[in-house]
Amino acid sequence: MSAVLHYIYDPLCGWCYGAEPLAAAARDVEGLELRMHAGGLWPEPTSLPDETRRYIRDADGRVAALSGQPYGKAYLDGLILDPSLVLHSPPTIAAVLAAESLEPGCGFDMLRGIQHAHYEDGGHVVRTETLLDIAERLGFDREAFAEALVSVPVDEHIHETRKLMAQVGARGFPTFVLEIDGQLFGVPHHRFASSPAAFAAWLREVIDARSGKPMKV
Repeated sequence: MSAVLHYIYDPLCGWCYGAEPLAAAARDVEGLELRMHAGGLWPEPTSLPDETRRYIRDADGRVAALSGQPYGKAYLDGLILDPSLVLHSPPTIAAVLAAESLEPGCGFDMLRGIQHAHYEDGGHVVRTETLLDIAERLGFDREAFAEALVSVPVDEHIHETRKLMAQVGARGFPTFVLEIDGQLFGVPHHRFASSPAAFAAWLREVIDARSGKPMKV
C-alpha cells in the first residue's frame, strides 16, 4: 500500500506558516510520503497598500493564536508595515525546488527556513541574497544553490499545482489531500491547528483503516 500526503502551499502564505507544525508532524508518520505542491499565491511582484498590510498583520495574530507559531517583532513592527515590502512567490518556490533538487527531502527544510526568515526575522525573502543566506545556513553550497535557483522549472511546477488544485477542489492555501493507493481523501487539517500530534495520529488511523487495520477508538 502506498500513502502520500499532498501539501498544497505557498511560502508567503500566513496560514501555511501556521500549518508548518502539521506538515512537520506528517513527515514523521511511518509509511507516509509528504509531497509538496506550491501554488503561487503572489504570481507577480506585489506591493501592498497600508490597509492591506495591516489586515495581514491582524490575520497573522489569528494564525499565531491557533497554531502557536512564533512571529517576531522584526516582522510585526517592521517588515509587514514597511511600504517597500514586495511579495512575490516564484523566487521562494524556486528556492524550495532548488533545495529538493540538490538534496531530496530538504525542500521542506528550505520552506521552513524561508517562513521563519520572513515571519520571525523580518527578512525580505523574495531577494536572491536572502534566499542564498538561508540555503547556506542549511548547509548548501552557495554557488551550487545559486545555479539551481535559476534552473528549476518554477512556472511548470506552479502550473501543475494549479491543475491539482482544480482536480481536488482546493479553495486556497494550505490544502492537504491524502492519497492512498490512488484514491484521494480530503483532510480536515483545521481541526488539528493546535495539535500536530493529533493530526499525525489521525493520518495514521486513516491509513491503517484503509489498509484493513482497525482504527483506534
